[in-house]
Amino acid sequence: MLVNQFLFLGAILFCIGVYGVLARRNAVLVLLSIELILNSVNINLVAFGALWHATDPANLSGQVFALFVIAIAAAEVGVGLAIVLMIYRNRRSIDIDEVDLMKG
Repeated sequence: MLVNQFLFLGAILFCIGVYGVLARRNAVLVLLSIELILNSVNINLVAFGALWHATDPANLSGQVFALFVIAIAAAEVGVGLAIVLMIYRNRRSIDIDEVDLMKG
């Protein structure tokens, strides 16, 4: 497979994720959309890493950066779900429009 195909797949997943973040009101779906964006970034990192690995077999930077993105995504899910659970506990809804009612 060509690198262009992986980049095209990553771009499609990124656009779907951005649409999900902008159009959804449910906090869990927004978190899932952010995960989709991070996974599209991982696809691009691994694709470029494989492209550079063909020229320099000792270069594994794409895969290493993908592992860092996976670790950040796991931490984001943990913190994000904790915030969503606290919002649900206080408001009995996870609608993002109602989160600004919790100010001051």
